[in-house]
Amino acid sequence: MGDYHLHLFGHGPLAASRQIPNDYPSWLIESYVESAAARGVTELGFTEHFYRCFESTDLLGRFWEGGRPELAEQTEAFVKEDRVLSLERYVDAVQTAKDRGLPVKLGLEVDFFPESIDAVSELLAGYPFDYLIGSVHWVGAWSIDHEDAVSEFDRRGVDKSYEDYFSLETQLAASGKVDVLAHADVIKKFGHRPRRVPTAMYAGVVAAAASSGTGVEVSSGGLRQPVAELYPAESFLAMFFEAGVPITLASDGHEPSHAGYAHADVVAAARSAGYTSRLSFEERTPTAVPL
Repeated sequence: MGDYHLHLFGHGPLAASRQIPNDYPSWLIESYVESAAARGVTELGFTEHFYRCFESTDLLGRFWEGGRPELAEQTEAFVKEDRVLSLERYVDAVQTAKDRGLPVKLGLEVDFFPESIDAVSELLAGYPFDYLIGSVHWVGAWSIDHEDAVSEFDRRGVDKSYEDYFSLETQLAASGKVDVLAHADVIKKFGHRPRRVPTAMYAGVVAAAASSGTGVEVSSGGLRQPVAELYPAESFLAMFFEAGVPITLASDGHEPSHAGYAHADVVAAARSAGYTSRLSFEERTPTAVPL
């Protein structure tokens, strides 16, 4: 079994975490492997955020400009705090662990901005990634899943927030720039729900993913959030299955203890939707592996 969404650094001030930026001691990746193995997970994929790497600065630009001032200020401060990593050092650390024989894959989480995705893809093509996952964390200047910006749901309205989010998620799914969609309905993280199940919004993402050959992850990450639910929602996942969209399994872990988190629940949800296999990747090439 696999966990294809893991991070080696938590978000926020690194002074409060276990590490200093770009420090990858030999025991660190091993600790993720050991934690996952205890849960029956024997293949791990690391997917640091591209925006957290210095190399993203010029390509992504000041993407928060032009938005509401309070949202722009929050995002600018958050990105400044979080952008402390080197893409080169990250790639080298995971690749070295892989070369040592550890059961790990080199991935990256690509945060989607329509205006820069082509340039980002061109840069990333020069690295030996096994796979890329794509996510929408910002709608303009609004950091949709950050607790400091949650009041925007009230100002914008939940229905409109969902519409804005799923418009970008559909564009991401259609782009073909990533291999897998990460937490495809993360907009629900804090428990906000539209007046009706957003089936039409789901359908747009599903059709785009099926057309572009992009997979979707089944993630336990939402179980650790206020929504207390897997990503994607049960009906959303069923629609992906009906459209023939393949899956990976994920925890969105940010520390060793998260590796393989609630893996049994993830597998059960995948099977309930009809899946009998998940994807494994090597050099951007997928292989179906039985669940």
